[in-house]
Amino acid sequence: MDKRLTDLDWTLLRVFVAVAESGSLSAAARRLGSSQPTIGRHIHTLEGDLGLELFHRHAKGLTLTRSGLRLLPHARDMSQAAARLSLAAAEEDEGLSGTVRITASVALSHLVLPKVAAKLRQEAPRLKLDIVPSDNTENLLFREADIAIRMYRPEQLDMTTRHLGDIAMGAFATRTYLDRMGRPETLADLLTHDLIGYDKSDLIIRGMEMSGIPVTRDSFALRTDNQSVYWEMVRAGCGIGFGQVAQTINDHTLERVLPALPVPGLPVWLTAPTALRHTPRLTKVWDALEQALNTYIKTTP
Repeated sequence: MDKRLTDLDWTLLRVFVAVAESGSLSAAARRLGSSQPTIGRHIHTLEGDLGLELFHRHAKGLTLTRSGLRLLPHARDMSQAAARLSLAAAEEDEGLSGTVRITASVALSHLVLPKVAAKLRQEAPRLKLDIVPSDNTENLLFREADIAIRMYRPEQLDMTTRHLGDIAMGAFATRTYLDRMGRPETLADLLTHDLIGYDKSDLIIRGMEMSGIPVTRDSFALRTDNQSVYWEMVRAGCGIGFGQVAQTINDHTLERVLPALPVPGLPVWLTAPTALRHTPRLTKVWDALEQALNTYIKTTP
């Protein structure tokens, strides 16, 4: 390993790896929860400490130089070692105090996590919670989160995961929209309506194709990847959209469309670093999340 690497601030190496993998300062800043100027300063400092240019600067982002490519595997090794050291140190914590960082989808962050947070504040007032609503993948190894609620089976190593079940999904629209536009009785009818879909994500398209409904991106009159905006468009009467059945229980303005439509369920996986899973504070939060999510998953109209 290059000796110059052994004397560096490991935080700079983590930033280097994030920029190399993200391809831009702004993307790395979002990944690390920092700002673009701060990330830029870290890279400048690292290049100065090493006496090397690590990135070529382009209008569309950054690419690694030959030196950057050569050092990246070493930086990854050291960054992962630092992350594991941090996990090992955290594992020694014995009390129900400190901060637990939870990441979940935007939808579940709205629908489930506030009640969990309220319950934990009563039962463990010394705990502090960071809630990270995100439909991206935070890296648990690097403590971007301590516990993650995933909608897919996690594949990252050194993680403890549990499949809690699948959230029932369905197609919904407001009663006023359906009164105006008519209620679809067949799949063919459904495709004549204003459908609300995703912009860059193909999740709905793949789900509809699995249900035997051939669609493309152009089949959707309105599109957004932001889950909060998506659901508000459904509630505003923009058209027919897809959502979690449990979130419609108390919304009497909505009506389920084609209830027999075979919409694939949304799997829920609870995940945490194995090194931290049985520390008291993570156990407390994990148990509260598991209980709340199990109740939510079992909710039916």
